[in-house]
Amino acid sequence: MSMADRIFIDMCKDILENGTSTEGEKVRPHWEDGTSAYTIKKFGVVNRYDLRKEFPIFTLRRTALKSATEEMLWIWQQKSNDVHWLHSNIWDEWADEDGTIGKAYGYQMGVKHQYKEGMMDQVDRVIWDLKNNPFSRRIMTNIYVHQDLHEMNLYPCAYSMTFNVTQRKGEDKLTLNAILNQRSQDVLMANNWNVVQYAVLVHMLAQVCDMQVGELVHVIADAHIYDRHVEMVKELISREPYPAPKFWLNPDIHDFYQFTRNDVKVIDYQYGPEIGDIPVAI
Repeated sequence: MSMADRIFIDMCKDILENGTSTEGEKVRPHWEDGTSAYTIKKFGVVNRYDLRKEFPIFTLRRTALKSATEEMLWIWQQKSNDVHWLHSNIWDEWADEDGTIGKAYGYQMGVKHQYKEGMMDQVDRVIWDLKNNPFSRRIMTNIYVHQDLHEMNLYPCAYSMTFNVTQRKGEDKLTLNAILNQRSQDVLMANNWNVVQYAVLVHMLAQVCDMQVGELVHVIADAHIYDRHVEMVKELISREPYPAPKFWLNPDIHDFYQFTRNDVKVIDYQYGPEIGDIPVAI
């Protein structure tokens, strides 16, 4: 059984058995037919993934590695808010007529800020610190910018990354660890998608900074299962998982801005069938 599957199964069981229902409460999300989208939720879920041991991709059902990577690069590398850059239609629901999602996600990553070392955006600052000041306790990003929320078509869900470098005894290379902070997560739709995205990011940054990968810690303030997803989740976590596949990252890339979706793959990836059309709350 893969690590990602075990963590997901345990998390979903805990939400279903011990979570709080929002049924009948005032909620913002709704279904396409206008019905309120209620959830069963847990506060403060923390999941830890040791990226040295396994790449945390689902086997219960397929997670589209290249598409997940592309979306991460759209935010972190292209620093874009234009959905036309993507091959998928995931973000179309929140796009304006011009195809942008406002001052959200990649837009915030591209904003340059004044530092003692000069003007840099948040991504370049992370890379600069990892290469020049790796034991800093200030290597982080934050795209939940309150002054721009009114111009965001969707408030950021995964909003902050904190990077922390350690060194294992007897090893020359440093180890890159990270914490992903998420204010809210639709567990069925997005959990493994987000975990895979940021696991890939840690692998990429470790490679360009000549480090080893370490832990990815995922902190979710509000981890929830939507009412129309409950039976789907129960069926999914009843499945028998497969062993985790091996992750491959193109070893020839040493500039973060040269990575593409084609520089990642999983080897010997076995997974269960799809679970049908999943309704998306908006």
